[in-house]
Amino acid sequence: MIPDPSRKYRAYPPISLPNRQWPSRTLSHAPIWCSVDLRDGNQALAVPMNVSQKLELFDALVRCGFKEIEIGFPSASNTEFAFMRRLIEDGRIPEDVTVQVLVQAREDLIHRTVESLAGVRKGIIHLYNSTSPAQRRIVFGLEKPQIVEMARKGTRWIKERLPMLAGSDIRLEYSPESFSATEVEFSLEICEAVMEEWGPTPERKVILNLPDTVEVAMPNVYADQIEWFGTHLKNRDAAIISVHTHNDRGTGTAATELALLAGAERVEGTLFGNGERTGNLDIVTVALNLYMHGIAPGLDFSKINALRDVYERCTGMHVPPRHPYAGELVFTAFSGSHQDAIRKGLAQWEGEAGEAGKAIWDIPYLTIDPSDLGREYREVIRVNSQSGKGGVAYLLESEFGIELPKDMQREFGPLANDAVDALGREVSAGELKAMFWKEYVDRRSPLELHHFHADGVSGVFRCRASLRRDGADLAVTGEGNGPIAAFVHGLTSAGLAPFEVVDYRQAALGSGTEASAISFVKIRTPEGREVWGAGVNTHIQLASIEGVLSALNRAQASR
Repeated sequence: MIPDPSRKYRAYPPISLPNRQWPSRTLSHAPIWCSVDLRDGNQALAVPMNVSQKLELFDALVRCGFKEIEIGFPSASNTEFAFMRRLIEDGRIPEDVTVQVLVQAREDLIHRTVESLAGVRKGIIHLYNSTSPAQRRIVFGLEKPQIVEMARKGTRWIKERLPMLAGSDIRLEYSPESFSATEVEFSLEICEAVMEEWGPTPERKVILNLPDTVEVAMPNVYADQIEWFGTHLKNRDAAIISVHTHNDRGTGTAATELALLAGAERVEGTLFGNGERTGNLDIVTVALNLYMHGIAPGLDFSKINALRDVYERCTGMHVPPRHPYAGELVFTAFSGSHQDAIRKGLAQWEGEAGEAGKAIWDIPYLTIDPSDLGREYREVIRVNSQSGKGGVAYLLESEFGIELPKDMQREFGPLANDAVDALGREVSAGELKAMFWKEYVDRRSPLELHHFHADGVSGVFRCRASLRRDGADLAVTGEGNGPIAAFVHGLTSAGLAPFEVVDYRQAALGSGTEASAISFVKIRTPEGREVWGAGVNTHIQLASIEGVLSALNRAQASR
């Protein structure tokens, strides 16, 4: 990098639009969507898709609800031409879907493109030529009038060949390629020339696609360009303004959303942003951004994992784990504070939804309900060394029904984090349960229970128990107002240091004849320390007694 980049680069000049309206607008409905996965996305692949892969992806796009799909560049190769013919001749295009094909403003290529569409029900011929100063000077060596004439001729050549497609509903789309780097006045001039040549009406509109072919400015500048264009265009009611953004500056989504505010009505893009250089606009992101604001996007991503699988299989590309909405980790929280907030939010929302039948989604850190996309809550919280007690508690509860008392969460959370930190990786729910069992349930030293029996009348219980203490037999008898109280009395009578049970909880693990009970017991030692224990047994009474011994054993081990 050079110390003074202004010697080599310059900022794109702003658009003079003192009365811009787009900043004060809000979006209220979805645009027309057009997928360009099979053309723009395909041409960006190191290994382009074969026909079978394109067919699979085409079917997936149809299932998502796309009504306009750019399927290729039929004049570019025999494979592209054959794919177009396969779709038409095999009747694979639904009646409500329009296929779109791209072509440069060259007569031979236009003729071949029109041939590829023979028999199609509904089609869009997408004509383009580059218009920016750099393209005019470097690529074509032409002046503005010659570039305009190129677009006029291309439009005329298409119009002259429409009789070849008699019976088909054919529309025109025109793109001044590199619109974002073109003077807005010239973009307007060339688009109006195309409209004059084509003759659109409010009933038969032309599509004017204004691409952010290469991002050269901040997204607000692109929005200004779109609004300026729309407010200066003659016969505005005879045109659909479309946008096609790329992501060179990493702001393709922002540019599209601001362009919609600025008057764009149609959006071209790809699944997960596949495309040249840094990629096309990710239509999934923009559509779900609308959805999470309560706007029906007109596209169905309720099985986003399956869609991601099709995309990766067909394109050979990979959706990054942090990709919006679709990435493996986007509904995952490793931070302990995030985990705790998500857990509490989900519990409250589910309670409100259950009581009222519906509830507005307002969960910390989750802008959208994962289940709306076919994902599961168990994906939300995972545990590694950065996790806190909330994440640990959530996994134990959601996977195994073990609902730890709050105080016990504060005790076990740091212990689990230390164990995970030593492993240096994420742990599964099963591994977390094993840590809990080792720390609490499987404590058998220095006290191990062999036998316990208690009975009582009139609120007085008597117990008899046999234990092993440091390898020696220990007989215990005691009485109290319940089995636990009687057992505590018996232990202290047998010589153990006095202690008291200050908290006791019990819950079922599983259901049916094989169900177990789990008890959580907190004791206070003579020194005033409070320690938790846990016991698990198919006999409810024995689970509580084992919980007491677990707490005593842990207190002894931590001295």
